[in-house]
Amino acid sequence: MFIHIGNDEVVLTRDVIMILDKETTNSKDTSDFLQVAEEEGFVEKDTHDTNAQKKSLLVLDKKIFFSPISSTTLLKRSKFLKRLQD
Repeated sequence: MFIHIGNDEVVLTRDVIMILDKETTNSKDTSDFLQVAEEEGFVEKDTHDTNAQKKSLLVLDKKIFFSPISSTTLLKRSKFLKRLQD
């Protein structure tokens, strides 16, 4: 199943490792992780990408996406899709 993460992007739910609220990216450990991931080319760039639109962060198997959709809404979407599968 796919989950829509905003900005015309969808990802496979099985690839999602973690959904973080943008506010949590202010910690030193998370900032360091994101810096290394960006240097290694794992952070997906978006043409719509602005700080005002970054509400959440999705860590996937091989990519990291920023989303304009809140982490709470993304979690609800993923739970809804899981219920559909059952």
